[in-house]
Amino acid sequence: MNAAVFLDRDGTINIEESYLSDPNKLRLIDGTLESLKQLQDQGFLLFIVTNQSGIGRGYYSEADMHAVNDKLVRIAADAGIQFAKIYFAPEAPEAPSYGRKPSPQFLLDASRDFQVDLATAFMIGDKLSDLQCGWNAGIGKSILVKTGCGQALARRPDIDLSQTVIVEDLREATEYILKAERMRLKA
Repeated sequence: MNAAVFLDRDGTINIEESYLSDPNKLRLIDGTLESLKQLQDQGFLLFIVTNQSGIGRGYYSEADMHAVNDKLVRIAADAGIQFAKIYFAPEAPEAPSYGRKPSPQFLLDASRDFQVDLATAFMIGDKLSDLQCGWNAGIGKSILVKTGCGQALARRPDIDLSQTVIVEDLREATEYILKAERMRLKA
């Protein structure tokens, strides 16, 4: 079975940009490439799982989203990073959807298609739906980054985040994952 890290895109990997559809506006959060490279070098498969409701709402096309993703993939490849797959849900929130987070479907698909052990995998995101996606899939640990929308979510007293690791950013999430993996392997 393969170790894996599932990542939200907007607000986790790149700076949150309302309905990002222009590749020229793609800006990675500081430390992202270094963090992804560390995870990959330690044997983790990297997956992006992203809701792209702007497509379903008619704000931009699927081709626009692919252009942003293609730029992200090129930037990552230049740093020696490869994503195993990018899963995306183009539907608007109110529309029926196969994999729109908090649905665990894309993680279940990755488990089947890439032999990922979900019980030892990690889900990183900045929104409640990211965390719920991980919980719903039986992920080993869901991690909330305070980048993007995460700072506001971490302060909400009405949401139980006791099963969540809360960190500043992807760098700190990576440190947590690598430490947890070392401890797991020693056990």
